[in-house]
Amino acid sequence: MRPAQTPTPADPEAWNAYLAEGNAKQARKRVAADVLLRDGSDRVLLVNPTYKPGWDLPGGMAEANEPPEEAVRRELVEELGLHVTLRGLLVVDWVAPHGPWDDQLAFIFDGGTLDQDQADRLRPRDEELSEAAFVTAAEAGFRLRERIRRRFEGALKALDAGRPLYLRDGTPLM
Repeated sequence: MRPAQTPTPADPEAWNAYLAEGNAKQARKRVAADVLLRDGSDRVLLVNPTYKPGWDLPGGMAEANEPPEEAVRRELVEELGLHVTLRGLLVVDWVAPHGPWDDQLAFIFDGGTLDQDQADRLRPRDEELSEAAFVTAAEAGFRLRERIRRRFEGALKALDAGRPLYLRDGTPLM
């Protein structure tokens, strides 16, 4: 028996079925998107999630087929009622599988500096956060869990350098 030929774009229905089959077999990545937001005193915004231990940067997980920058904007509105203009990408971190989790891509975007009125009015808006606080970078280092702390430190370096960093499990590779 002769093997079937690979479909070509000349037969759009067969071609799309062939591509869909290949797509279904490829790995899916979880995507997290956070933001580095500062106040006029150069403190950084941290949030205290109710669904996991420790403090975190504002943001969260992208939904299916949602771009990371849209995910972080959506999360800011849902959790803090905050609309920001992102100023660029600071970090992409490939996070290795750990515990029950597969690998993921974690992004940190630069959210710039909030004016004092915005910073003063900031409060959690849903049940996912118990607190939001502006803290110094040093204090953030104590509050953040190790994995996010390394990513946060990378974001600060990227901000100072004026260019994004690629990390692997929080460690710069380039």
